[in-house]
Amino acid sequence: MRKELLILVVLVGIGLLIAGCAQQQPKATPTPAPAATPTPTPVTTSVAKYPSKSITYIIPFNPGGQSDIEARRQQPYLEKYLGVPIIITYKPGAGGAVAWAELTRTEPDGYTIYGINIPHIILQPLVKDVGYTTDQIKPVALFQRTPIGLAVPIDSPFNSVEDIIEYAKENPGKITVGGSGTYTGHHITLLQFEKLTGTKFTYVPFTGAAPQMQAILGGQVDAVFANSNDLVKYSGKQIKVLAIATEERFPTLPDVPTFKELGIDLVESIDRGVGVPKNTPDDIVKVLESAFLKITQNPDVRKTMEEEGFVPLSMGSKEAKAYINEKVKVYKEILKEVGALKS
Repeated sequence: MRKELLILVVLVGIGLLIAGCAQQQPKATPTPAPAATPTPTPVTTSVAKYPSKSITYIIPFNPGGQSDIEARRQQPYLEKYLGVPIIITYKPGAGGAVAWAELTRTEPDGYTIYGINIPHIILQPLVKDVGYTTDQIKPVALFQRTPIGLAVPIDSPFNSVEDIIEYAKENPGKITVGGSGTYTGHHITLLQFEKLTGTKFTYVPFTGAAPQMQAILGGQVDAVFANSNDLVKYSGKQIKVLAIATEERFPTLPDVPTFKELGIDLVESIDRGVGVPKNTPDDIVKVLESAFLKITQNPDVRKTMEEEGFVPLSMGSKEAKAYINEKVKVYKEILKEVGALKS
């Protein structure tokens, strides 16, 4: 019995000893998780990213007109300089106003650009509400000009400006004159011509220069105020160019008199370029401006333009904006004179 009790005491002692040793062991301290490395915020600018995808180039008129011709000429150069595809699309209507009203609602990120025409973008908002104002459009560059001339079909009974004036005075409103859009370069030229000569015509607007020329060639109108390149293309073949609204005779139409030579103080043209919404960042505008100006300064491009009857321009964004601001003053006065300025 004593032997058994002794064994029990020994076993209990050993158990207590093991428990005591376990309590004296230091507690393990959990290893903290390594602190997360903060992700650096990339320091980039819109120029560093732009352009990174295709750019849509919207023409506010039908295919085949002056804006389209120039955009197609520019397309391969723009793709080379900008490194992205350039997609040309068309949005004709209301002399360009449909597209320019859309421009004001477009994201100002440089991925949608619009052809712009002067005086159209000045005249239209001064005459009526058209969904945009001139100052909502930021010009990127101006690159093309076409002086405006008066032409009739090759078989027309009118052989001079004097012939037309005489007939129009005897038959007010009977002569139909085609042009591209309302309150555009062609339209304002006719309004001034009427004012200066005391005549009245019936103006027929078309959605672009291409359908306008189809109309005169097809005998749908009696005359047109048309762009210099179209006059050069068809002169002596299908139309007679009676006069041109330049200060001096146009080099590619040397036999055509100016209106000034005929005693009519009329000088008009259409300037074309490209624009974006007014809130487009300047650094994006500079990227686009650089690409367009490279094209305008290309000697081969300029030579071809001149041969076709265009006048090459090379105005950057700031110069174009200042030019437009000056033209606003000029056209306000003209619209007052012809009684069309919005009150």
